[in-house]
Amino acid sequence: MQRPIGGRLPALLGASLFLLSAGQAVAQADVKRGEKLFVECRSCHALDGSTDANSLGPTLAGIIGRRAGAIDDFRYSPAIRRSKLSWTRQTLDAFIADPQAVIPGNRMPYSGLADAKERADLVAYLVQATAAK
Repeated sequence: MQRPIGGRLPALLGASLFLLSAGQAVAQADVKRGEKLFVECRSCHALDGSTDANSLGPTLAGIIGRRAGAIDDFRYSPAIRRSKLSWTRQTLDAFIADPQAVIPGNRMPYSGLADAKERADLVAYLVQATAAK
């Protein structure tokens, strides 16, 4: 007897298709376009690690591999400090898509970037621009 389609199978198929499409977007990321998209982020976030780089938002210098809320001299929301999230390409992508869904109660006044290709471009730029030199 065949089992009806239901339960976890549709969810797993949907998640697989999402990850496949997200993976393709990352593989084809355009760093130059990501730099242009970062202009909107620049009003709150700096890319360098100088002591005055923290403004409305924390510096993004060295963000990949860093725990969320880890910069001692920045006033993060309690939600960010409690999150135990580490920043990877995947977590940045999810957070940029919908910050409140990833860390409910965070104070970042940003509604998210829905377009997966634009997020891939932006994340690729952030990875390149914030890497330790």
